[in-house]
Formats: sequence, C-alpha cells, structure tokens
Amino acid sequence: MKEIVIPFSTGLAIFLFGMQLIRIGLEEIAAHRMRIFLLRFTKTPWRGFWTGMVATFFLQSSSAVTVLTIGFVHAGLIPFTQTVGVILGTNIGTTLTTEILALKVEDFAVPMLLAGGLLYTIPKKKGAALGLVIGGFGCIFIGMDAMQWIAEPLKDRGWIAALLDSGYNPLWSGILSGILLTALIQSSSAAIAITMGFFATGMIPLQFSIAVVLGSNVGTCITGFLASIGAGRTAKQVALAHLLLNLGGLILFVPWVGSIAAIAPWLSPHPAAQIAHIQTLYNVICSLFVLPFARNFAQAVSRLLPEGSPSWSGGRQTHPLLRWHQ
Repeated sequence: MKEIVIPFSTGLAIFLFGMQLIRIGLEEIAAHRMRIFLLRFTKTPWRGFWTGMVATFFLQSSSAVTVLTIGFVHAGLIPFTQTVGVILGTNIGTTLTTEILALKVEDFAVPMLLAGGLLYTIPKKKGAALGLVIGGFGCIFIGMDAMQWIAEPLKDRGWIAALLDSGYNPLWSGILSGILLTALIQSSSAAIAITMGFFATGMIPLQFSIAVVLGSNVGTCITGFLASIGAGRTAKQVALAHLLLNLGGLILFVPWVGSIAAIAPWLSPHPAAQIAHIQTLYNVICSLFVLPFARNFAQAVSRLLPEGSPSWSGGRQTHPLLRWHQ
C-alpha cells in the first residue's frame, strides 16, 4: 500500500504547492488589475467572458475568479446578470495549465525550480513574484511525474481493472470519479493532470479519461458553493449558475463521448495531450454555445432564486511569501 499512497500523496502535495506558488506570484503581478477588470469590464456578456478568461489565466484558478466574483456580487459591486459571461470565460481560462502540461516540458522541471528559487532571492517584489511562478511550474511537473509512479503498483494489484470490470458503466464511473476527486482536492487542473498521467501510462482507457474530464468540471463547482455559504441570495445565484452551466455541458457531451474518443488521435499523437485538447475543446464549445444566451440564462437563474443584496467588503494584502521583499 505504501508504494501507492506515498508517491501519490507526495506528488499531489508538490503539484498543489506548485499551483499555489503560481497563484501567489501571478496575484502579486496582476491581481489588483484583475479586480479592476472584473469591476469595469463585465457590462456585457462578451466583455465578461474575456475578462473571466484573462483573470483565470493570471490567477491560475477558475475557482479563485469565481469566489472573487461571488464576493463582488455579494457586496453589490456588480449585478448577478453580468457574471454569467465571467463564469464562461473562467471555464476556458482554466485549460491553460493542462495545455502547458501537455507540452511535455517535464525535463525542464528541475531547471525551472532552480531558476525560480534564484529569482525569488531578488530584492525586487516583481522579480520574486516571477520566481514563484517559474518555480511553481517546476513543482507541478515534478508532482505530476511523481504521481505517475503509482501506475505500475496499481496495475499489479488490479484495482483499476477491477473498477472497470465491476459491471458499472465506465462512463458514469469516470464522471463520478472526476466529480469526487476534484471536490476532494479542490483543483480540476490537478484532477485532469492525474488523469493525463494515468492515461499516458495505459492504466485507464480513453473513454474513462474523457468522463473524468467531464466530471471534474462539475466537481470544481463545490468551491463556489462553499464560498456562497452565509452570503446573500445573489451570491448563491452565481454558485448555482456555475453548477448549472457545467452540469449542462456534461449532459450535452455524455452522448458524444464515443465520438470524441474516436477523433482523439487526430488531436495529438501523445496520449496526455489528447486529454488536454479534449478538455479545451469541451470548455470552448460549451462556453461559446451558451454565451449568446447569457442574459436569458441569468434571468432564468434569477427566477429560481429571487434576488436579495446584503453587502460585505474586504481589502487586499500582500502574501507573506512576498512580504519580506517590500
């Protein structure tokens, strides 16, 4: 058991730590600008869409942008109807990490880690923040590599084969696995990175991997619901809209999983890249399909949860990892 638990937990911890370093660094570089963008450039669904995508690109977390949006809505700074475009944009922005992982640059993981550490020692705060970003990417590549070490022990024990041959539909087993894994580790990027590694080693089939991708998009909604606990009705509307959009995408794509698996080899010859590209296509198609009807969708959610608007506010602080550079 230890040959599975230790590499997986260590790799996952390093991966999530790397994601956190990237988030901290990019927040210091551009987070205050992202807040300004979210407040200023969300007046139409299309502007909100691009704002959500760019904000997620810089913050490296669709959950972080969703939580930030919930805060703004709860504070009465932006109306709920302007947030649907932002949510759709975050779904595309979150694909950046997995596309980078698909580039197969893990050979540069250690040099990136060392370069990041060197930059972090620079007295200037922006240089230190860039160091955290570069070092963070080094960490996620190392973590992803470590998590793949469990492939052989899992194969030897036959656990994955037993799951796939248990009589349960592998499609729904994959969806449920994606939902639970993402909800548990609070990162759809990490869940998909694990899936990419397992599929690349031949441990899980392609259709199961695609199902995990679909499920992970639903699992990531748990963060928004947690953020809306104790908040006003409008904040809950944002969380509900996030869930309905991702659940709708899952329902729309489930009948097409077999067809998607058939075209996967055309997307890339590399198994891990196939998963990354499928995730990107899934999110792009779902977001662009809903975007023209964003206002109508927001009105429908508003009718499900009639509005109320209590308020709260908070300030921005420098993260402790960067405070000593001030």
